Amino acid sequence: MRLLWSLPKAAPAILRHIAGYAELAGQDLERTQRDVGVRLMASAIVGICVFFLIFSACLLVVALTWDTPHRVSAIGWMGAFFLLIAVIAILYRSNILNAQAPFLGTVRREWAEDRVILEKILADEE
Repeated sequence: MRLLWSLPKAAPAILRHIAGYAELAGQDLERTQRDVGVRLMASAIVGICVFFLIFSACLLVVALTWDTPHRVSAIGWMGAFFLLIAVIAILYRSNILNAQAPFLGTVRREWAEDRVILEKILADEE
């Protein structure tokens, strides 16, 4: 019953905080969208350039070793090198994902702070 009597007192604060959460969520989503777009564009450009660079290097190695007894070992070493680079890239990517800010992190942080205040307002102080 005490909760119902406290509700009119807490309603304006609750509505302001809901509006604030919506604004924070909008800012977080906008920042995330911008970051993803920039990362995607940069990754696509780098990926295409690296693909053609690696393809050209492989063609060069095969062309230089084609008439020698080392052509099969050269191709094998290139495969081992690409496997090593792939493992390093996977480990690097996992480190980046672990260091990334959580989705809607500011909203969660503000909600944790405001929940304490809201509990104090609605607490039974009889």
